[in-house]
Amino acid sequence: MPLSHFDAAGKAHMVDVSDKEVTSRIAVAEAHITMNTDTLALVQDGTAAKGDVLGTARLAGIMAAKQTANLIPLCHPLPITKVSVDLTVDADLPGVQIKATVKTTGKTGVEMEALTAASVAALTVHDMVKAVQKDMVIGGLRVTFKDGGKSGRFEA
Repeated sequence: MPLSHFDAAGKAHMVDVSDKEVTSRIAVAEAHITMNTDTLALVQDGTAAKGDVLGTARLAGIMAAKQTANLIPLCHPLPITKVSVDLTVDADLPGVQIKATVKTTGKTGVEMEALTAASVAALTVHDMVKAVQKDMVIGGLRVTFKDGGKSGRFEA
């Protein structure tokens, strides 16, 4: 299967979506960040020195989704109609589970926007508590759901 972001000569290019149908599209991405239980307690209790870790990470993820086309060279700028970023403390990790949902009505999907939102939310959690723990691990970044467009529905 040929890769759509390369032309016949193998050069990267932005995909022409002008002939595609406008459809409702949604994508969900997830990630997580693991940390020790003492750091997680700061996050959960809202007592980190930099403030509300989960609230700040949620806003950072939302803002990041809206900036995806500025960060990923071949992404189309999209009229995003909804972004939600849910962060859940998970004592079993221990750490924070992150789920980002992005919606649009357009000619191309929002998978990259959902991935960007989830990853920037995780990076923000790291930034806000790195003073107390340097060895946190961000992982599990993936698309778990998408729907809309020619390729249809995908569920991980």
